[in-house]
Amino acid sequence: MDIRIDQPLWLLLLIPIAIYIAFTWRSSALKWKSKGMLLFVLRSTALVLLVFALTVPYFNLKVEEEQVLFVVDRSISIDDAGVSADKWIAESLKARKEQQSVGLYSFAKNFRTDALLTDASVSVSVSEDIEEKDETDIAKAIDMATSVANKDFATRIVLVSDGNETVGSTLDLLPKFSNGRIQIDTLLVDTATTNDASITAFETPKTSYSGEKQLLQVEVDSSSKTVGELYIYRNDSEVVKQSIELEPGNNAFSYRIDSVGEGLLKYEAKIIVPNDRFLENNRMLSVTIMESSPRVLVVETKRSPSSIPSLLDQEAIEIDVVSAEELPENLSGYLGYGAIIFDNVPGHTVGENKMAMIEQAVKNFGTGFMMVGGDESFGLGGYFKSPLERILPVEMEVKGKEQLPSLGLMIVMDRSGSMSGQKIVLAREAAARSVELLRDDDTFGFIAFDHQVWEVIPVGPLGNKEEAIENILSVPAAGGTDIFPGMKKAYEDLEDLNLQRKHIILLTDGQSPMPPDYEEVLSRGKEHNITMSTVAIGSDADVGLLESLAENGGGRFYDVADESTVPAILSRETAMITRTYIEDNPFYMTLGNVPEWTSLFKEGVPEINAYIATTAKSTATIIGESPKEDPVIAEWMYGLGRTVAFTSDSSGKWGGDLARWSGYSEFWNTAIARLLPSYLEVPYIITHEQGGNYTVTDSSRQAAFLDIAIVDEAGKEVPYTSEPLAPGKVRVTVDAEPGLVFFGVTDDKGGLFEAGVSVPYSEEYKPLRANAALMEKIATQTGGIVLDTPADAFRSHPFKSAEKKPIAQWLILTAMILFFLDITLRRFGMFKGFGAKRIPESSIENVSVAEDTMSELLKAKRKR
Repeated sequence: MDIRIDQPLWLLLLIPIAIYIAFTWRSSALKWKSKGMLLFVLRSTALVLLVFALTVPYFNLKVEEEQVLFVVDRSISIDDAGVSADKWIAESLKARKEQQSVGLYSFAKNFRTDALLTDASVSVSVSEDIEEKDETDIAKAIDMATSVANKDFATRIVLVSDGNETVGSTLDLLPKFSNGRIQIDTLLVDTATTNDASITAFETPKTSYSGEKQLLQVEVDSSSKTVGELYIYRNDSEVVKQSIELEPGNNAFSYRIDSVGEGLLKYEAKIIVPNDRFLENNRMLSVTIMESSPRVLVVETKRSPSSIPSLLDQEAIEIDVVSAEELPENLSGYLGYGAIIFDNVPGHTVGENKMAMIEQAVKNFGTGFMMVGGDESFGLGGYFKSPLERILPVEMEVKGKEQLPSLGLMIVMDRSGSMSGQKIVLAREAAARSVELLRDDDTFGFIAFDHQVWEVIPVGPLGNKEEAIENILSVPAAGGTDIFPGMKKAYEDLEDLNLQRKHIILLTDGQSPMPPDYEEVLSRGKEHNITMSTVAIGSDADVGLLESLAENGGGRFYDVADESTVPAILSRETAMITRTYIEDNPFYMTLGNVPEWTSLFKEGVPEINAYIATTAKSTATIIGESPKEDPVIAEWMYGLGRTVAFTSDSSGKWGGDLARWSGYSEFWNTAIARLLPSYLEVPYIITHEQGGNYTVTDSSRQAAFLDIAIVDEAGKEVPYTSEPLAPGKVRVTVDAEPGLVFFGVTDDKGGLFEAGVSVPYSEEYKPLRANAALMEKIATQTGGIVLDTPADAFRSHPFKSAEKKPIAQWLILTAMILFFLDITLRRFGMFKGFGAKRIPESSIENVSVAEDTMSELLKAKRKR
């Protein structure tokens, strides 16, 4: 046992205290054997004790306690060896000594406690799988284990693992264990050989040109001799299918195929092998960029084919024309295009999911977007509050217009049990958007039905929109389906209202019998100027009935296969009855000051017949404006991409003289030139490091700062962190599932580069042997051993544990007692004369005489 202190600087206070004691000693003229000496010693000792208390002193007591923490790898790479590792630990526990505490812990990517550190008995039990088993972070596991152990006791960590760390670096952590208190023993776990084949590399050319042969290289690692099938897909279409024979170890395959397609090509290699251990490592992606003319995607409808492709310079531009229903289902289908044009396309044929992908292509990858007007576009197309309204320079809602017709709108929504999940969520969102399009004094009602009628919002002036929206969004899904009572209630509520327009929107995904008099309700509704549109969601809806109801109700029928189109449908229906969007008085545009556009009209502006009214956003650039100050041509930048709104049509029905103008073709080619992004000639180098780490480097070394956006194939933004390493060089850590992600990189000069990057499967699925070298280094650098015999885990620890026993509180208590004695002795005069001069005897006699005199005077006073 010895005494130690933690904060020795407080001892400097002894210097002024020593000076004070010396000064007091001299001024009081005390003698060693005087009674006042005791008080002097008491006070001085108390001061010294308080100073020592400030230094945080403690007794360092040697103890025999030791801690043994088993830290077991539970990642996928040693799944099969987990049971044998548990048996080894159970066997080693038999050698545990009385003074040894034990704790059991598991780890993969994260750390988990299986049995708290205790001196009680511990048993190894089969526990549930650990989360996130597809990564191994040994460094984190060791660090967490040391944090739960008592930092004063000798500690041994028994690391049970194959040594294959996929995250972090254990060797960087080991120097902190140089004091010898913590030893790390290692038990090497080597997984049993199982049948597994994995694609370890898949390479395609970074860039390619039309007509050349592309070399595709695939490497497959197999644990045994076997056969299988190898497939290679390009943009989800099969280009290679071959039966392959695999030998143990690495197997290489190469193929030359013609370069077909434009823009970004996604390649996928896939193998199928019988009795394969892991399926996660049987797939790998790669990306090739085709260098060619810019590609433009023109989207049309079957009802209204687009005339724009015939007006563009097809020698300089590659043009693809698709119907709205055929739009790509994933983001990679859009990134191959420099610009996308919607020509009079209604929103409900597109759906919110595809709109969101287009938004990502524009925002993060610089793809241009243009919406062209017509009777099914902009507000009439149901784009209110949609992702495409966000990216356009105009809003679909018309603001600041003259008096609009009085309106009554009723929404009748199915809330039966079959509507649960995404259906009810989208239906409520659609109804809420409709409310936002209404004016405060419009008449509105909302009915939900299952096997009975629920009057959520009674028909009447809308008033508080926020409250109405909150009520709509709170409607749950439950019950059966009975359409007629809810529909009849809506007709009855609107019948006697004196309004110019009265409309019902009926939305359901089910079927129910209709009574014979339902046609009478529709007929009476027509007499009261009530119209009804119907929306059938999914294959279970009674399409025949709903189509008949819409036809007899004077409205429109929508057969919905994609639930994400429901919001656009209700927005379209509401827009059609709430506003007169089409401005059909011929006019001449007033031009803004954008040279690329104004140079087209040097000889004058052609007359235009009609357009759809919209409201320009505050930061939009107005290219052409109507006499009513509505935007006809507007543009702005949304993220990295430019978007353009042209609110007249392309066919000439609305365009009038513009469509017959000699410069009409140049008008559309100018629009394309404005939309196409400005790509860098030299792409950035994106290299994959360990795990989800990538390095983005500017090979030209001209960019000081890089801005990065990352999205997946579904168009969702991928979480990532970035760390600048040098000018023009950034390390990016991506949190994404294996597959394909898209990097959008911009520099401080406005240059843009986009690239598809393959996120590989975790290294846990690679056919790796146990890393014996790392496990040996961990042991030797911390004074541990590579364990062979279970009992060795509980051998004596060379470091002798010590326990701190703080004594500061006892020093403070002693000082307080001494002060108390000092004060008590002084207060009650037990040692008179401390610090006072001796009084002469003559002075004492004079005091006695004075006291006698005073006594005589008092007696005389009493007699009177």
